[in-house]
Amino acid sequence: MNTAITNRIAAANDKAQYDEYAKQLIAQKIILAHILAKTVDEFRDMKPEDIVAHIEGDPKVGIVPVDPGMTNASRPTDASTPYVSDHRLAGLNTEHSEINEGMIRFDIIFYVRMRDGLAQIIINIEIQKNSPEKYQLLNRAIFYVSRMVSSQKERDFDKQNFDDMKRVFSIWLCMNMPSNSMSYVHLTKEDILEHYNWNGHLDLLNIVLLGIGRELPPQEEQYELHRLIGTLLSAELTVTQKLAIIETEYHIPLSVELEEGVNDMCNLGEGIEERAIEKTKKEVILEIILEMYQNGCGPELISTVTKKDISEIEEIINNSIVSLH
Repeated sequence: MNTAITNRIAAANDKAQYDEYAKQLIAQKIILAHILAKTVDEFRDMKPEDIVAHIEGDPKVGIVPVDPGMTNASRPTDASTPYVSDHRLAGLNTEHSEINEGMIRFDIIFYVRMRDGLAQIIINIEIQKNSPEKYQLLNRAIFYVSRMVSSQKERDFDKQNFDDMKRVFSIWLCMNMPSNSMSYVHLTKEDILEHYNWNGHLDLLNIVLLGIGRELPPQEEQYELHRLIGTLLSAELTVTQKLAIIETEYHIPLSVELEEGVNDMCNLGEGIEERAIEKTKKEVILEIILEMYQNGCGPELISTVTKKDISEIEEIINNSIVSLH
């Protein structure tokens, strides 16, 4: 198979694996609780281990479509199968994860019960390995948070009962940024002529953009969340280092799922690094072969220097000559 195609397939597979492992790792409820403690005001004075109980059901990971008309599952038409309002996650469409592979999906989405035991909010968490080049990230976040609101119709409210809409949060974890940052984007009201109290909820739409620097930040309170996410998704730290930070600094119980998630991320990182080293070695040897040939060296001498078979060297030289014409 063409080497360029092989490399692209391998790279795509690595990216897909990284994305999947990262989502499954962040979707652990105790990790989600740490994120909520730093991003949702109502939970800021709570311990993450106490927040876990407020996360309803199992978070949906990479299976709920973002596309208009695809986010919700069909409501039951049989009167004997009621659409139960207390089980909203059942109303999110998870049926098309394999049929429509090109469809955009929320990385992680779930409902959270508020401290009053009555209200709910909807949380979406997105993981970005790098800052995208094809579009502005904030624009995508606005689209996602808008879909989270509009898709509630016929799932969380019906007809014109707009007061039943739930607050939504779209939280973006952006890796490999120049520095550690955190921004909160939300609706505000500005009176242009004179003040009037328009009834409604300005806090319905919420976007949190978390920029995580390339280097692991110091162990300081302002960097608690950045350090946790940076540790979990780091390509530099070993499994032992990651687990030590998670357990000693954050007092997170090391469940089987969490340890497996950390191991998967580390093993994937090591595999990618090994393939990168191997690819670099091949490229260097290829350059040496062609440079020696261009300087008048014969296949026998090149074979002695590079430890490659003469037939392989002749094939490389012939392919190089063909590509020049």
